[in-house]
Amino acid sequence: MFGSRLGDQLLLFVVPLVVFQTTGSVSLSGLAFAAETLPRILCFPVCGILADRFSPVTLVRISQAGRSLVCAIGLLGQYFMPHVGWIVAIAALSGVLTTQGFMAREVMLPQIFKDVTFTKVQSYAQSVDQICVVLGPVIAAALFNLFGWEIVVVMSGALFVSADALISIWRRLSDVELKEAKPLEGHWTKPFRTALNHLFYLPGLKRIVALTALVNLVFGVTLATSASMVTGLYEQSEEYYALLQSVGAIATFAVLLVTGASRLKLTHIGIISYSGLVIGGVITGFTSNYWIYLLGYCVILGFDSMFNVYIRSARQKIIPPEDYGKTVGVIILFNNFTLPLSGLLVGLVTSVEYTGWLILALTAFIASTGLALSLVGGSAQPAEASETQ
Repeated sequence: MFGSRLGDQLLLFVVPLVVFQTTGSVSLSGLAFAAETLPRILCFPVCGILADRFSPVTLVRISQAGRSLVCAIGLLGQYFMPHVGWIVAIAALSGVLTTQGFMAREVMLPQIFKDVTFTKVQSYAQSVDQICVVLGPVIAAALFNLFGWEIVVVMSGALFVSADALISIWRRLSDVELKEAKPLEGHWTKPFRTALNHLFYLPGLKRIVALTALVNLVFGVTLATSASMVTGLYEQSEEYYALLQSVGAIATFAVLLVTGASRLKLTHIGIISYSGLVIGGVITGFTSNYWIYLLGYCVILGFDSMFNVYIRSARQKIIPPEDYGKTVGVIILFNNFTLPLSGLLVGLVTSVEYTGWLILALTAFIASTGLALSLVGGSAQPAEASETQ
């Protein structure tokens, strides 16, 4: 997980920075973010079905080997036909394979840690991710300033290869029994129909999906504009952009550790994290100062990770284990369709000076809509009920 996630973070760091520095356009930077996120989101249902049917370890290894191959092909393309589109293509194709690895790990974790509370498992797993989020910008900024983005891609490819080797060693040493591949029964559309049936009829699931889609609006626009805000509006260097990402990751790591160690009820985790995201959106939208923006950015990233712990724990309690992969794949598609939408909204902004108003407008929208959904009924009630059984 460490090697794979660190490789992803290196790519995520350089894409918006390279596009904005090359074109000088916040709109194109936003569109690049949409192009990077849309393919991985559209693949979630298919990847979820595969995670239910095939060995999750095999799928993770395919994901990691595939990403290293994409990096190599992209670098060859850049060598013979230099263009900024290569880095966007590498990130987009790697994102699809990242989706497969993510879904396979989602299926693996409950099987590996059967005797541990899933909320704690998710908190600590995301903490490992955040270590990579801290290291990624620091390493990528150093390599980018010294050698250019191509060397960052080389490092990512090497990390994917090492991750594949490490999971192979882990599997040989581990005595954990993972489920075997299952043949497809019935029509090929049956897994989709099963997942949609769970989504519409399992109590509380639709509300969780709606809240997550709202959260991703503010989270997505924050990610899509952070490079242009720091280097454009605040006129800071790439080092300050790396600082933003690193401090945000440290704050997220701290929030996840507190969440994992706390005895907060699932409902309270959801309420606190959603409220924190709204506060972070207000801070980043209003400020014209880099350091206050950094504070708001940290609040958004930290509480977004806390909200992820909430939704993953809640849906794990609601969804039947045998249908977990396919159902989560469809759910994440609906959860995350607002991420590329946020990139497209940024693409409509004519100048970086107006991005604060966009963040404020979206924050007001998710605050009012989230309140309306909470008045309809508690989104975590089914999860809490199953927790007491």
